Amino acid sequence: MDQNNEGNLAQIRHVVLVLSGKGGVGKSTITTELALALRHAGKKVGILDVDLCGPSIPRMLSVGRPDVHQCDSGWVPVYTDAQKTLALMSIGFLLEDPDEAVVWRGPKKTAMIGQFVSDVAWGELDVLLVDTPPGTSDEHLAVLENLKKHKVDGAILVTTPQAVSTGDVRREVTFCKKTGVRILGIVENMSGFACPHCSECTNIFSKGGGEELAKLTGSVFLGSVPLDPLLSTSIEEGKDFMQSFPDSATFSAISSISQTLLDSLQTA
Repeated sequence: MDQNNEGNLAQIRHVVLVLSGKGGVGKSTITTELALALRHAGKKVGILDVDLCGPSIPRMLSVGRPDVHQCDSGWVPVYTDAQKTLALMSIGFLLEDPDEAVVWRGPKKTAMIGQFVSDVAWGELDVLLVDTPPGTSDEHLAVLENLKKHKVDGAILVTTPQAVSTGDVRREVTFCKKTGVRILGIVENMSGFACPHCSECTNIFSKGGGEELAKLTGSVFLGSVPLDPLLSTSIEEGKDFMQSFPDSATFSAISSISQTLLDSLQTA
């Protein structure tokens, strides 16, 4: 593909959407931890946070509300580390007040997403993760429309084990098929509670809903991530869970999912 037509996306090797048909399933948490796992695997990673009404990733990565600068190519992303191996662009950086509600109609949301996709000077990245809002709305169509000049490798779908969640994510599967987006796999989040004292995992909600959904839809099941107080605390405090708790079962689960994702991208 002609790189001149791709603009700021020209040096990005892989683009992966993170989707869910339902809010509250931990999609932004999975996006953040996958990005950290990929970075620790030696990859240069970017996160495009287009969850316009709930931009939580800046807090999860403890970058605060820095000023967004511009260069000749567009907006300069915010880097979370001195080595510039993890870049982030979020609507949260552009709001004057962090408590301000984003009360925008569809056309304004679509225009902002268009700017986010085309006007961020990412530079060279191995993987760009796109954290989307829940559902199958204008925002998702705007992302795909603006990425049409660049190959989207596919989407990761995030669900929790309960049927009320997997039912909504099943509609996300339909959305992917209708729009021609390859499903890279399904992640079951909040799959049991990992005790911080004995490491035993207790099924609080239910178990296996994500894996069953993968079987029903013919999708790859990437793995399960438990409810882990250590992960929750790391997210709240903006700390790198993958660096802090390398011996935990949750670390192993996330690392396995990220490696499976990398293998899938390399064989696409």
